[in-house]
Amino acid sequence: MFKKLIGTKAFYKRVFLLTIPIMIQQGITNFVNMLDNVMVGTVGQAESTGVAVSNQLMFVFNLCIFGAISGAGIFTAQFFGNRDFEGVKQTFRFKIIFCLLLAAVGISLFYFKSEDLIMLYLNEEDNATLAAQSLAFAKSYLYIMLIGVIPYTISQCYGSTLREAGQSAVPMIAGVVAVVVNLSLNYVLIFGKLGAPRMGVNGAAIATVVSRFAELAFLVAYTFIKREKCVFILEGWKSPYISLKLIGNIFKKGMPLMLNETLWASGIATVNGFYSQRGLDVVAANNISQTFFNVFSVAFMSVGIAIGILLGHDLGAGKDKQEIKDTAFKSIAFSVFVSIIIAVIYAFCAIFIPRIYNISDNAKSIATALMQITALAMPIEAFAHASYFTLRSGGKVIITLIFDSFFVWSISVTAAAILVNYTSLGILTIYFICQMLNIIKCILGYIFVKRGSWIKNIIS
Repeated sequence: MFKKLIGTKAFYKRVFLLTIPIMIQQGITNFVNMLDNVMVGTVGQAESTGVAVSNQLMFVFNLCIFGAISGAGIFTAQFFGNRDFEGVKQTFRFKIIFCLLLAAVGISLFYFKSEDLIMLYLNEEDNATLAAQSLAFAKSYLYIMLIGVIPYTISQCYGSTLREAGQSAVPMIAGVVAVVVNLSLNYVLIFGKLGAPRMGVNGAAIATVVSRFAELAFLVAYTFIKREKCVFILEGWKSPYISLKLIGNIFKKGMPLMLNETLWASGIATVNGFYSQRGLDVVAANNISQTFFNVFSVAFMSVGIAIGILLGHDLGAGKDKQEIKDTAFKSIAFSVFVSIIIAVIYAFCAIFIPRIYNISDNAKSIATALMQITALAMPIEAFAHASYFTLRSGGKVIITLIFDSFFVWSISVTAAAILVNYTSLGILTIYFICQMLNIIKCILGYIFVKRGSWIKNIIS
């Protein structure tokens, strides 16, 4: 049985060619976010908590954009696999138009309802002074971050289309550019170096916004200079035309995917909101755990993203059903193997990482424990993540909706709500139970993938 889960050299070469650029791009981005988080964390707990809460809100928005792009992206990957460049061009147009509309809605919501949303994560009974300070920092940080929403949104449309067209190295380089800008400005603006004023939280936000403009500028310049390789992007701007049939298909197959990403992200944010009821030390500790999880998990998460693209190409090219299913299981097995190695490293690093932060000793202790529980659950997360992208590649959006967001809201959110509100269990026990519930998701993922109903060419 295990031999069936091991691929050939050609298989792993194909996986690595797509995975490594995605891994580098996301790894660098998450690494800079981590440094950003650490720099703010060394300033104080109120600053760290404020930024963490604002980033929870931005996390939901970012996943909403990701879902919209991914909904059209399953068509882009199959169009490209079928060498239908007119289809690629029209899916790019759809991404731009629809995502800009989403960005306008997100900016309006965060601007006018920021305080109400932020207070969902701040427990005033725990420490009223710290909560008030955290609220002020969160609002200030969020308002500045809104300036970067539009360039971020357009960059995501460019980057996803290039990846789905096999040019995954380009958004990786754009990510490196953004990282260099962000990291440099973080150091200067947060701490007031090179004659700049010491801006703390606001400096971190300004650095992030500038880096997003830099990333977009690189992508636009690249597609213009390499116009023969990116004609589907350049010509995508020449007309707003999108086939009504394609729009209907994207809404039919893709919008449930966007709904899924939005519901999943809001579900995770809700679970974190319940955790925060155990005190502001838990908010700070969970922020550290999630920040470093994003850095360490990028290896197996990137494999998951690559799986979706690889299978999309195979489906678009009309390859044999059994061959596609074998590729899926080998890719999932590889993702889990990578996660086990990462989990061991992450659990060890969890002993030292929280010490960097200027937070209470109790928060540091909680952070270490949360990180080690997360490490234990990494292989479970890897299996579920890879299964999700496998199911998504064939446009089985209803299955992915049930598998992902329905599971979060019916199982994870419900469990967190009950455990926090109706038991006296500590945060570590609650967190462990909620993490282990994802085993159910893995069982469902295995059943759905093995059934093979997701193996479908949606562009023929």
